[in-house]
Amino acid sequence: MARRGSNLAAALLQTTVVLSGALVAAPAWAQQEVRMWTLLSGGDGARMRALVEDFNASQRDVRVVSTTLKWGEPFYTKLITASVVGAGPDLATVHLSRIVNLAGGGVLRPIAPGEMAAAGLQGPDYLPRQWQKSNYQGAAYAVPIDMHPLVLYYNKTLASQAGLLGVDGKLKPIEGVDALGDAFRIATERTGKPGLTMESSQSSYAIWRLWTSMLAQQQVGIIRDGRFIYGAAGESTLATISTWFRRGYAQVGLDYPASTSQFMGGGTTFMLNGVWEVPELVRATKAGTLGFDYGIVPLPKMYANASTWADSHAFAMPANPGHEPSKQKVAAIMQFIAYVSKHSMGWAEGGHIPAYRPVAASPEVKSLMPNAMYAAAADNVIYDPDGWYMGAAGPLEAIASKFMPAALYGYMTPAQAMRRFETESARLVRKAPPRY
Repeated sequence: MARRGSNLAAALLQTTVVLSGALVAAPAWAQQEVRMWTLLSGGDGARMRALVEDFNASQRDVRVVSTTLKWGEPFYTKLITASVVGAGPDLATVHLSRIVNLAGGGVLRPIAPGEMAAAGLQGPDYLPRQWQKSNYQGAAYAVPIDMHPLVLYYNKTLASQAGLLGVDGKLKPIEGVDALGDAFRIATERTGKPGLTMESSQSSYAIWRLWTSMLAQQQVGIIRDGRFIYGAAGESTLATISTWFRRGYAQVGLDYPASTSQFMGGGTTFMLNGVWEVPELVRATKAGTLGFDYGIVPLPKMYANASTWADSHAFAMPANPGHEPSKQKVAAIMQFIAYVSKHSMGWAEGGHIPAYRPVAASPEVKSLMPNAMYAAAADNVIYDPDGWYMGAAGPLEAIASKFMPAALYGYMTPAQAMRRFETESARLVRKAPPRY
């Protein structure tokens, strides 16, 4: 009996060894997990989550796990801090306006042409301006997803009441800074409501975006060799914007939610904002809760050209020194990037202009409404100047958001606001780029 038990035990032991060996032996297939950090929230966040879910369901080799962090400087501070000590994610969504800061600071790793080619991608697949902005010192550090410019929204009911619509039911052409100011004035006088709304509270970036657009339209630069070069145009442009507010064409002090709510609630004829508000207008129209028909046009040509501020979302790989990704991990990351690029029609429905040329040039995107109304803006987009201190929620924008809105309130004159901006910014623009 005891002997029989010993034989059984031996057999079980032999089976366990065999099974253990099978467990030790690595399977031929192993799923790659890609950890992604994103700053995309709201409608953008929902669309990116849908793309992640669709990609994960489309195959079994790669699984993307996405974590959403707070937009703006909190996101970039955490990304920089984690990535330079080797604790960053495998992939991150960033703004192209931050590439000089992130790539130059050692936060990102370059993406080799061969790594893109293995995923069926190449630089010319993307819109030229966005691909150029994705590169730093001759190497690609990001793959662009979109561009999102500043545009002019209008309420057709109020615009008609103000006599600003043509016989075709669209906004009459506006050309020239005086013509734009007149449109805001006429809308205010004839509707009894502010003609314009835009974010204007302190800490908002909207005034900076409009100001840089207007300078670019005047063919005036902002910074060169560590010095501000806009001269008198900087003050006069801020004075023009502040005049619209001081004369009552727009309400001062509105934060972002208040400014968008004012337009969505039918409280103003025009809204200056980015294209990211398109999904909410589409949703409210379908739900029957908007209460008016709307239109969208590119930022009007006020001076010599129609330059328009824009930024772009992009995918980038953190450097993570000491924990560099394996070839298999890079291939998995690029597989996901390629999927998003080739399936960016849904991203376009979020108001963005896709950066992947085959999608951007497709009949589906070209006929997509309301995007087709402002598609021409893509030909005139400008980004923040290159500089480690520039870009979305960057330190220079933060300083501008402290002082430029003060000129709208009357707390400072435009000249005083510009002097304070320049004085506080001087330490940044003259400082050597940091290597994190």
